[in-house]
Amino acid sequence: MNTLARLQTWYLAQCNGEWEHSSGVNIQSCDNPGWWVTINLTGTALQTQQFAEIAEGVDDLRFALGSHWLSCYIENGTWHGAGDETMLERILEVFLGWAEDNVGSLE
Repeated sequence: MNTLARLQTWYLAQCNGEWEHSSGVNIQSCDNPGWWVTINLTGTALQTQQFAEIAEGVDDLRFALGSHWLSCYIENGTWHGAGDETMLERILEVFLGWAEDNVGSLE
């Protein structure tokens, strides 16, 4: 299953008539330039799971230091993945790999 299909499968598994109305997955561009993905974990099996922050090419405040960067972390119940304009698929792969490691296969 490709990355987008895996994300769709994870999203569908969270939809319960309530979660999708106030939570969800957001993918947007940012002006660094790059991508920012946020996923609300509240009400999911991932909300209590630990995630080891990833920081490549960013400073302590998670600001890009150059043209190649990636930052993934959890803050206030939301998973954040941000990276340069080439990193969207990797950001989604980081999230999905962590999700699969913690809740099993998404298929």
